[in-house]
Amino acid sequence: MPASVPAVRRPASLSSQIGLTEKIFASGQDKQLAAAVDAGLALVEEGLHAEMRFADKLADVTARYLLEAGGKRVRPMLTLLTAQLGKGNTAEVLSSAEAIEITHLASLYHDDVMDEAQMRRGVPSAQSVWGNSVAVLTGDLLFARASKMVAALGERAIKLQADTFERLCLGQLHETIGPQEGEDPVEHYIQVLADKTGSLIAAAAQMGVVFSKAPVEYEEPVVVFGEKIGVAFQLIDDVIDLSAEGVKETGKTPGNDLRAGVATLPLLRLRERAESDQGARELLERLERDVIGTVDDGAITPEATAAIAALRDHDVTAQTLAEAHQWAREAIDALAPLPDGPVKKALTRFADTIVERSS
Repeated sequence: MPASVPAVRRPASLSSQIGLTEKIFASGQDKQLAAAVDAGLALVEEGLHAEMRFADKLADVTARYLLEAGGKRVRPMLTLLTAQLGKGNTAEVLSSAEAIEITHLASLYHDDVMDEAQMRRGVPSAQSVWGNSVAVLTGDLLFARASKMVAALGERAIKLQADTFERLCLGQLHETIGPQEGEDPVEHYIQVLADKTGSLIAAAAQMGVVFSKAPVEYEEPVVVFGEKIGVAFQLIDDVIDLSAEGVKETGKTPGNDLRAGVATLPLLRLRERAESDQGARELLERLERDVIGTVDDGAITPEATAAIAALRDHDVTAQTLAEAHQWAREAIDALAPLPDGPVKKALTRFADTIVERSS
């Protein structure tokens, strides 16, 4: 067990999360929205540290390990943001935002075991510190804690949480098994992203509407928005994974996902091109020889670095970026039924910011 855990890093304010600058959001209503969500985030952060304490000393350390390593708190921020369509930061909204973030944290413990990840949020992953069993059990503890919180919110919250948890598990299962015979690999991959990432972001946005008593007709637009922006987020991550700039954001070396054997969208699109393009075939051969599945081989080789750079510069990466932008546009289009105003504007800016991360 490490002697200490990382110092707490407070989440960024709403203005830095989604670009609420004075130039773009200058009206009194916009500033009022930003202040309300920032105030809610501060309360959520306090709540997270209170809810994630355990009487058991080992569980208390392992459960708070990733919480105290930082994180953007994107999901609770979305819950608080959509809650402004209703009664705002009610006690139920705050509790649901905390439960959503704890669910997300729980999934990270499990993901790192499945992916054999060595780093998470700039610190050694839990499984690399305590081993797989402790990491899995810690994730289970956090799922249990989130479920307890959700149960206090009533049957609607329980079903929403259960449906989301089911999709998280199915997404991980399908990612692990891979596409079945006759199944399109790209369609399979997009569904994995929708299940593993989009479902929880959608639930976060829906919780805000439900527990702020906002009009019920706002639920479907924010759910569709959340799912689509979740896919866009992951596709941008596929692009960032190939960039040296990605080290600053994720703490991982370029091509980490490929080295771990993850078939990201640029690779899947390259495989499609390789069926008819000699240059694509040659690059695919280099990637399969020097990069894919080599994460346990030690330091990255010059050959691997060169192959990753070649994929980054290939048309398929630009195609992936274009597809991410399309998912983001569709997410914004889904917001059409919402009333014009600061919430809709902020959600639109959030979608834009997601895809701007690659620039």
